Amino acid sequence: MPLFDITHVALERALTGASVRQQALTENLANANTPGYQRKDVDFHSALQQALGAGDTAAVHNTAFTAQPTGEGPMRPDGGTVDVDRESTELAQNAMEYQALASIIKARTGIIRAAMGRS
Repeated sequence: MPLFDITHVALERALTGASVRQQALTENLANANTPGYQRKDVDFHSALQQALGAGDTAAVHNTAFTAQPTGEGPMRPDGGTVDVDRESTELAQNAMEYQALASIIKARTGIIRAAMGRS
């Protein structure tokens, strides 16, 4: 019997997904003034939802997250699609989600440690 259930595995993968998304959003901001740069994002929520639908811990554990061009955003005269205000807002929201996920994982791990008598 595994120590961590599918919920814990999903939380850990969500944390990884939020981290990969943070990198993509940061890259977007760094390239905001690069002519022709196309905005990228990571839809880790949908990937995890699909894996969870299978009900298989291995499917959730093996879920991969990659940054993909979104094909959206205002097309600037230089061909770029990065909106600095949008990226900044999404970065802040993603950071808050990452913190929330980290807090939940820490609490769940604390419960397991307490149950094992290891505070």
